[in-house]
Amino acid sequence: MEKKLSEIAELLNGTVVGNGDIAINDIKGIDEAKEGDLTFIANPKYRGKLETTGASAILVSTGTEDPDKNLVIVKDPYVALAKILGVFYPEEREPVKISEDAFIADGAEIAEDVTIYPGAYIGRGAKIGSGVILYPNVFIGNDAAIGKDSILYPNVSVYRSCLVGKRVTLHAGVVVGSDGFGFVNPGAENLKVPQVGIVRIDDDVEIGANTTIDRGTLGKTWIKKGVKIDNLVQIAHNVVIGENSVIVSQVGISGSTTLGKSVILGGQVGVIGHLDIGDNVMVGAQSGVPEDIPPNQVVSGSPHMPHRSWLRMQALLPKLPEMRKTMNSLLKRVEELEKEK
Repeated sequence: MEKKLSEIAELLNGTVVGNGDIAINDIKGIDEAKEGDLTFIANPKYRGKLETTGASAILVSTGTEDPDKNLVIVKDPYVALAKILGVFYPEEREPVKISEDAFIADGAEIAEDVTIYPGAYIGRGAKIGSGVILYPNVFIGNDAAIGKDSILYPNVSVYRSCLVGKRVTLHAGVVVGSDGFGFVNPGAENLKVPQVGIVRIDDDVEIGANTTIDRGTLGKTWIKKGVKIDNLVQIAHNVVIGENSVIVSQVGISGSTTLGKSVILGGQVGVIGHLDIGDNVMVGAQSGVPEDIPPNQVVSGSPHMPHRSWLRMQALLPKLPEMRKTMNSLLKRVEELEKEK
């Protein structure tokens, strides 16, 4: 594909500084870009690379200047990058075909324009909506439902009765609806509590590779509209994740915890069960969350605390050995003064 820089700027509601007639053939990272490529700078940390990049043009934010470079000024370079990547690399639709090597049980309902690869299994009473793509070795349990235009990559498992909405992407190895970790008298007889609920995933959700979402003990585990979940995340039974929340890799959320809208959990965050995390909460990476968090808070640490308090504490930690040494010296001096009385 080839587009003039001025055409790209128009698509992005941006402004060209420099030559708008140059041809752009590809989009590359700032270190790999060469003549004919468009690159971007979203983080001010990398502005120094304006001088060294071989790109023909750069997407930059308002206030960035370089008289020797062709720039496209946009409000948010990263958002602009996402949009222009979709233009240069449009999603390729798979040919509509149902493999003879897929197993489709009696009573399953399959829309006409579905693509199903070899090795896929679709159980009794399952419903597969139009435009769905099921890659090899996908398992769809009895009475499960997959909504319109969803994509399930290889080795995804959607257990019985679980519901997947429209335009959902489940990457390789995702498990939806495995049993919740419910046992009576753990450490003694370990009596299993039957897990008879479901998982509901609403529209426009994307879930990364090898993430697991347990079914509800009763009722449902619920992933709401627009949620984005990274690889290797564990979501326990009856968890609710609010609209447009973002869960980064290696997070674990224990049972019956509810996250509000637009919550962000950084990598390796651990959340205990039966908590309420309010709307717009941000939790820093590797934090431990043992209690409720009100809306609109930014927290870090284990146990979590206000982010600014955590920063102050981190700044003090390296100084503690010297502070202890000073304190011991002062205590010794006080003891000596007491003896002199």
